Amino acid sequence: MQYDSAIESDYTSTRNPKTAETFDLSLFFATILLIACGLISIYSATFYTGLGEFFNKQLQYAGVGLICMVVVAYLPERWLFNLSYIGFIVGLVLLAAVLTPLGKEVYGSRSWIALGTFTFQPAELVKFATIAAVARYLSQKGTDISTVRDAGITLLMFGLPIALIMAQPDFGSASVFIALSVGMALWAGLDLYFLFIIVGAPAIAISAFWGQNAFYVCAGILSAFAIWFRRGIIVTIIGIAVLVGAGFSSGYVYSIMKPHQKARIQTFLNPDSDPKGRGYNVIQSILAVGSGGFTGKGFLQGTQTQLRYIPKQWTDFIFCVPTEEFGFIGGVIILFFMGTIIYRCVDTATTATSRFGSLLSFGVATMFFYHVLVNVGMAIGWFPVMGIPLPFMSAGGTSLVINMVMIGAVLNVHRQKALRRKGV
Repeated sequence: MQYDSAIESDYTSTRNPKTAETFDLSLFFATILLIACGLISIYSATFYTGLGEFFNKQLQYAGVGLICMVVVAYLPERWLFNLSYIGFIVGLVLLAAVLTPLGKEVYGSRSWIALGTFTFQPAELVKFATIAAVARYLSQKGTDISTVRDAGITLLMFGLPIALIMAQPDFGSASVFIALSVGMALWAGLDLYFLFIIVGAPAIAISAFWGQNAFYVCAGILSAFAIWFRRGIIVTIIGIAVLVGAGFSSGYVYSIMKPHQKARIQTFLNPDSDPKGRGYNVIQSILAVGSGGFTGKGFLQGTQTQLRYIPKQWTDFIFCVPTEEFGFIGGVIILFFMGTIIYRCVDTATTATSRFGSLLSFGVATMFFYHVLVNVGMAIGWFPVMGIPLPFMSAGGTSLVINMVMIGAVLNVHRQKALRRKGV
């Protein structure tokens, strides 16, 4: 349960290497530039709406987030390790508080805590808290995720926030924790067979929404792969049972969804079935992305954006703004900055000198990758609308600050790596 004492030497040395040698400038500037792109997009999306406060608040939160990011980047790494469990417990308490009168319902989900005029979304905080707590647990001596005990505890640590978030219900945020469990388990060395089952179960569940034929085909293919792993007859049978059971359970999950969540799935399966109703946002989003062409229509000149064809475009569908106004080039720039951030996080995880730092960095990379994949997929009709924001771009103070704190944590891990390599 103790932090690796080798790190203590990083803080007792009298040598002071230059900041440029220990600070990941690529990660830092990619983050700042992406935030700037987000501010420009929010400004444009709200320009003719009279809702300029969204831009002003985002700018203020960006300032707060910058301070938090720098502070976290220079904290002793052992502080992140020691505070991880406390943060996880506090996060779970806040998630539970959402279900009390302190909680505030927005768009059919009770996901916010309201304290006077100040509101925040605990799920955003818990994402980082869970990453840090799981990284701490899996980095302790004697912990092996390939054992039933440690794999079970790890899944429980992800399962607790998922259960509380599903009670809100917020299926989008819950899916982030599922993605995190897969990514971090893979990085920690989980047997590929078990990882296959974890990934395959939701795949079969999703296929069931397309109809019985799709379900049978997907179940057959994945069951064949389960046999191909050759893990013993009992383990194989259990794995196939989990896969098939996930498919049959999708009907129950669908039955407990709220009407607006069912509508999102129906829209994803067939957006043209109700082009002026449920499918409206997705259709208009696809039009906005495609209408930008190669160079775009120009700043504040996007018709889909400025004529407000896409409601609340400054949140879930923010990716439409740069792609319509700056075209394919604008979209590539956004994805380049986001790809740089993810790459730098993975690179830090690969070269980190502590297992805790490695797991922490990869968890952050996994979260960003999943957010980008789903949000951009929503904008072009490849994924159902799940309310998952685009990191550093979508309007939202809680999300922006926590994302910047996570970048600070990765900068911290990179800094420790650089210090050790220089013998400091």
